[in-house]
Amino acid sequence: MNIYHSIHDFSTSKKTVFTLGTFDGVHLGHTKIIERLLNSSNEDEQSLVLTFFPHPRMVLQKESDIQLLNTIEERTQLLAKAGLQNLIIHPFDQAFSRLTAEEFVKNILVDVFNIKKIIIGHDHRFGRNRTANIDDLIIFGKEYNFEVEQISAEEIDEVSISSTKIRNALIQGKIALANEYLGYNYSFSGTVIHGKKLGRTIGFPTANLKMEESYKLIPAIGVYAVKCTVRNQVLNGMLNIGTNPTVHGQHISIEVNLFEFNDDIYDQKIKVELIKRIRDEQKFDSVEKLKVQLQKDQYFAEQLFEDQ
Repeated sequence: MNIYHSIHDFSTSKKTVFTLGTFDGVHLGHTKIIERLLNSSNEDEQSLVLTFFPHPRMVLQKESDIQLLNTIEERTQLLAKAGLQNLIIHPFDQAFSRLTAEEFVKNILVDVFNIKKIIIGHDHRFGRNRTANIDDLIIFGKEYNFEVEQISAEEIDEVSISSTKIRNALIQGKIALANEYLGYNYSFSGTVIHGKKLGRTIGFPTANLKMEESYKLIPAIGVYAVKCTVRNQVLNGMLNIGTNPTVHGQHISIEVNLFEFNDDIYDQKIKVELIKRIRDEQKFDSVEKLKVQLQKDQYFAEQLFEDQ
């Protein structure tokens, strides 16, 4: 897949079949749209997706505390797996938001993308202040000789409902449900930093993770069975998201205990895939009772991985 970091970096002599969107999560609803895009282009044409980073709401609604399912790196990797030929990640800004509908169509779709067909939602709005709609796009298509293929209301609803269900499932800790809608295991990445090192005193050393992106959605507080990628090695483990109330923690931390692994991995990047939520975070009467529960958690997780 060819990746471009601006509309203006892209050029082609071939006609393109094109769609655009934020594609947050790149879930099963999105992949259906991408499959339609790929099926609509022949060997003489190029498939092209335009997405944006920063997310438009980060620019136009700076007060909104947006939580995304993917970092831009994750979104790029997932779209590459879908089989696209070309991906443009355009830096959304105020200047782009002020393009009129005709400027967007003539200067970008026609002059830069050499568009043959656009596949777009029936409810898509575009241009300055989002004043143009699908009917305007069809008129532009007749004027500039490109085809407009509408994605039905049902399909658009499926995408938006899936995105909402995934977010709600993650916020509620329903990882298995979120993974089902995504079509893959929800994950995040972080760098291992120094913590209080209390876990090692009870036989459960943990890697404390610092998240790379503040906009990445973190699931509900609790204990999870996870698979982690460390130095290209996949390891089983369990994850705690929470404040560690038994030892009077004050702030939410993200810590992972890797099974049968004792290497020094400070400053290393870890990818964490969430498989199943084991339980809520609890405050125990003593560290010893916490240790007993962690042993039970590990047994539960190990049985889960054996059954997979």
